[in-house]
Parts: sequence; C-alpha cells; structure tokens
Amino acid sequence: MLQVLAEAFGASQKELFDWFDPAPLASASLGQVHQARLPGGETVVVKIQRPNIHKLIQVDLAALRRVIGWLKRYRPITRRVDLDALFAEFSRTLWEEVDYLAEAENARRFMAMYADNPEVRIPHVYENLTTKRVLTLEDVYFIKITDYTAIDQAHIEREEVADRLFRTYLQQIFIEGFFHADPHPGNLFVEPLETGGWRLVFVDFGMVGEVTPGLKRGLSDLVIAVGTRDPDRMMSAYQGMGVILPGADLERLHQAETALFNSLWGKSMRDLIQTHPQEMRRFASEFRDLLYEMPFQLPANLLFLGRCVAILSGMCTGLDPEFNLFEGLGPFAEQLLADEGGDWLGEILKILAEQGRSLLTLPARLDTALTRLENEELTLNVRAAPELEHQLSILTSAIRSLVATGFFAALLIAGSLLYTSGEHVGGWTCFALALVTFLWALFRLRTR
Repeated sequence: MLQVLAEAFGASQKELFDWFDPAPLASASLGQVHQARLPGGETVVVKIQRPNIHKLIQVDLAALRRVIGWLKRYRPITRRVDLDALFAEFSRTLWEEVDYLAEAENARRFMAMYADNPEVRIPHVYENLTTKRVLTLEDVYFIKITDYTAIDQAHIEREEVADRLFRTYLQQIFIEGFFHADPHPGNLFVEPLETGGWRLVFVDFGMVGEVTPGLKRGLSDLVIAVGTRDPDRMMSAYQGMGVILPGADLERLHQAETALFNSLWGKSMRDLIQTHPQEMRRFASEFRDLLYEMPFQLPANLLFLGRCVAILSGMCTGLDPEFNLFEGLGPFAEQLLADEGGDWLGEILKILAEQGRSLLTLPARLDTALTRLENEELTLNVRAAPELEHQLSILTSAIRSLVATGFFAALLIAGSLLYTSGEHVGGWTCFALALVTFLWALFRLRTR
C-alpha cells in the first residue's frame, strides 16, 4: 500500500506526513484507510487503493456478466428486471468507487449541500494529497452509529439519531436528487459537541446515487401517498416510476394498496415485524391472484435506491426499535404538498395536523375492522369442498413459487455483491444456493 502512495506523489510517506499509522483504521476489498498527521498538525485519514485492483475488478465483472447471461434465460426474472441495465449501472458504480478523484468531487458536493446545516458534517478534502488512487480527508471518525453504548454514554438520544438520519436521507433523495448510496455503519458517525449537541457525520463517498427528475416526481408522489394514506396517488406514483408491468390489473392493485393501508397504517417497525401470521395469511388469501402474477418490474436505478433504503431502515430500527416510518414520512409529505401548492392544501394540512399519534390507535383499528368485515361480505363465496381444496392447492403452489423466486433473486444479488467486494467464498456459496433454488423451482414447475 505504501508503494501505491509513493507512486502517486513521487515521495515516501515520511516526506508527506509527520506521522503515518501503518496499521489500517479500516480495510475493504478496494482499499485501506490509514490515520496520519500533516506537518501543520492536522489529523487526516488517507485512503489508499489496493495494487492491481483494476485487473481484479475486470475479472469479477466478467464472471458476473456470465452469471447474468444464464439468468437472462429465466423469464420470471427478465420479465421484471432489465439485467443488462442493472449490470451497466453496477459496473459504472464500481468503477466510480475506484476513482478517488470522483469520490473527492462527491465529497465536495455533499459539503456544499450541508454548508449551512449545523446538524450534518462532511469531511474536508485535501486536494494536494488526493489523486485517482489516493484520497486524503479530514479525520472525522467519532462514535460509530451502531455503537449504542457509546451513544448512550454521550447522553445522546438514539431516537433523535434515527430521526435525523432518516430526515437527512429523505432530503438527499427527494430534494437534492443526490444521495449517499452506501449507508453502512462504517460510513456513519455521531460527533458529540462541546456545546452539548451532536452532529451526524458521513464518510466514504465512492458510491452515490442520482435521482432523475422523473424518478424524483414518482418518489415524491409515493411519499405523499404514504404520508396522506392515498391509494390513488400511490397508483399514480407506481406508474410514474415505471414499476408496473404492462397489462396489470390496476383496479386490483388499488384494492390491495387500500387493504395494506388499513392493516399497516400507524404501526412502528417493531409492530410490523410482530404482525400475526394469520393477518398475512388473510392478505395472501384475499389477493392470491396478485401474489401469483407479481405485476411489478424493477428498473436498475430503483434497485440501488432500494438497497440504500433497506440498509437505512435497518439502521433506524436498530437505533430506535419503535421507529415509525409513517410518522417520519408525515412531516416530509406535508412539505412536499406545500411545495406543490393548490387550493386543497390547507384542508389536507389541517387533517394531517389533527391526526396525532393518539388518533392513530382506536379509530384506525375500528376502521380496519369495519373494512375487513365489509370485504369479507363482498367476497364471500361458498364452494364445494373439492373445489375449495383445489383452490387452496393452487394458492399454496403459487406462494411456494413466489418464495422460491424471491430467494433466488436475493441470493443472486447477495452473491454478486460479496464476490465483487472480494468475499469470493461467500459469493460462490450464494451462487450455489441460488442455483439449488432455481432447480427446485424448475422441478416444481415441471411436476405441477
């Protein structure tokens, strides 16, 4: 690694720094991070790229392209995912991660974004010590965001950390259209301040996401729909983002979204995790046709955004088990609505203001109970025992196929990420399990 440093600047680390820690502060498949001190006394972190990393990436991408070639023969996946676009987006993101000049520019862009925000800190880039293979940043390694004990000892409310983290990402995605796409615990810190407050700190800007104007409008509609419990707007958002397959039954999807709102509205993440299995079985039975068809497709840009949001939601729930997605989206939806304007805005904001946390309990439960009763009366259909048994058999097969497809896709993506990040054993293990799942699903299809 020191050889890469010397080649980048034509000088040894002793000539560049007063002190340089040879033991890495953090290590990954693409590079290592070392602490150092400049002649002026500033403490910095130096990110150094691994030797021959470009050749390794080329080999890994070639292997991934071959796997995608196999997957393109499986219609249930190609029908929902543009694999070529996904591979192109993944390749672009990976090559950008090994271009430290691009990462430095991303850091400067985030710094400008939060220049007037005292709640967020972005490290300063030392341009004279930054090249395509070496990046030098201000040392901002404080309390890791998953170090709950240290956060508590610093007298910082973890609920506040979860809330600020969530709001910061909403602002990046929906307002700026430019977001930090790798929010794992090693890239996020909490900085206690002498004044008694604290700041949220971001590091590692190699993986960022851009939200196009069209996607931003669709995502904004999606947030407003969830924040205002509006299934009509939810359907419009789906269509705007291009996630619904051609020929899908939009009315049936509308019914499913309405049922989900009635079941999930106002629940915390802990409540959602602890949802009774009977509730899920009831939904699966009522909308078995949708579960069988799965009328959705996944654009490549949404897959990377979805990965980011999935990691983010897990971190927020870890910080605050009672983290409530709906309450977090509520104020943001109000702001988006206010930006849109309209004569009906005041009335909607008045309704949102009147719906406090206490009003999301009893009325919501009564509304859900009445809706279920109404639906059951409308959909009640008495069948002969043999026909009912046949329908249940079809439903069971459909759910098994759906689960197999989901496991297959999840294992494939996990294997690709592990393999390209240097975890070859874990990557090939996931690929093998994905192959087993695929063969099992194919066998079930042939024997059905």
